[in-house]
Amino acid sequence: MERKNAWETYEEAQLKELEKISNDYKKALDKGKTERECVKLTVDMARERGYRELNELIKEKKTIKAGDKVYVVGMEKSVVLFNIGTEPIEEGMNILGAHIDSPRMDVKQNPLYETEELTYLDTHYYGGIKKYQWVTIPLAIHGVVIKKDGTKIEVVVGENENDPVFAVTDLLIHLAAKQLEKTASVVIEGENLDVLVGSKPVVADKEEKEKVKKGILTILKEKYDFDEEDFLSAELEVVPAEKARDLGFDRSMVIGYGQDDRVCAFTSLFAMLEEENVKRTSCLILVDKEEIGSVGATGMHSRFFENMIAELLYLMGEEAELKVRRALANSKMLSSDVSAAYDPLFPEVFEKRSSAFFGKGLVFNKFTGARGKSGSNDANAEYLAKLRQTLDDEKVNYQFAELGKVDAGGGGTIAYIMANYGMEVIDSGVAVLCMHAPYEITSKADIYEAYKGYKAFLRGIE
Repeated sequence: MERKNAWETYEEAQLKELEKISNDYKKALDKGKTERECVKLTVDMARERGYRELNELIKEKKTIKAGDKVYVVGMEKSVVLFNIGTEPIEEGMNILGAHIDSPRMDVKQNPLYETEELTYLDTHYYGGIKKYQWVTIPLAIHGVVIKKDGTKIEVVVGENENDPVFAVTDLLIHLAAKQLEKTASVVIEGENLDVLVGSKPVVADKEEKEKVKKGILTILKEKYDFDEEDFLSAELEVVPAEKARDLGFDRSMVIGYGQDDRVCAFTSLFAMLEEENVKRTSCLILVDKEEIGSVGATGMHSRFFENMIAELLYLMGEEAELKVRRALANSKMLSSDVSAAYDPLFPEVFEKRSSAFFGKGLVFNKFTGARGKSGSNDANAEYLAKLRQTLDDEKVNYQFAELGKVDAGGGGTIAYIMANYGMEVIDSGVAVLCMHAPYEITSKADIYEAYKGYKAFLRGIE
């Protein structure tokens, strides 16, 4: 079933709005390269729109009513926004969910070492990556260092044009004959993804060892006021240093780091913040750890979201556990995560009739999983019909797709976790080229249609 290219449907006013959304999106990508940064950006934007922190309301013994807007942060890595509607929450919510973690390299807890007068940070890669893609590109370091007295030191190095950047080295082609015989999965080993951070020895006692490392530690102490042992309680992420930019002579695409899944997270956020005077309570969930199984206290498997529903009902004068269960079971959700865009350079892994294409709009996956739908949430046909009607009414361009050929691979999202509550859930998102690469590519038309689709869902689904 052929879907029309969205670019062919736009009038001048829509093209201007599309460019505005795309520019806002690129700025958000640059400001939010880690989960903590995404949460901070979300909170700043939400507070500008009148959202208040839920725990503040609890301490002040405030009540919550229709029209109120609240947010709650989980360990600075997850955040939930609620826009309270006129209908009782136990009748269900309209929920947008996305994840804000992306593949990267994490600095280990005992990372700094010197060898042959070069100093490195030892890393452990996070999420599914092709390791060879992370060598020889400019890298930045983002994160926090927490000292024993509780002092938090925020670190961002490599983003300002006056900052240094960092890199993982690769073997020169002249000596790489044996390396090139290896399979792609082991051309670069995980233990060789160490980040080069220094090469200048300090002027010191001639007998002193590790003079380069000492120089780096001196810089860290002078500039950031932390010592080597403070790496033990640090969370430092190594990410690509470049900013998001337009791609193509026609500037129709965006290339940038972390678009899986921040393309869904930020378009969902833009849509959520624009909604006013809703009937059904609107909710936005931005969570951590999806790339490694949605585990831990900040992942979707935690009880964080469920507990916040209970707190919300308490502040509305309703405490019954049954009402929490009803609120979750009666909710409807778009579990927003990216889809693989059809790449004509690699047609062998796609089934063309069931692929997502650039410019065809918001992507829906009735099911994900791998090889026989294993691990999938398989959305109900009745829910799909309601979504189709809602999106058609709002003239949103959309398409349905699978993640490659049936036996070629697959993937999953947080959809199946939320479906465990009995709510209606479907995977939706934006088509991406080069998914999980340091720099991913999206279509501006699809970014715009995702934003439109999320607004239509929050307003129109009952």
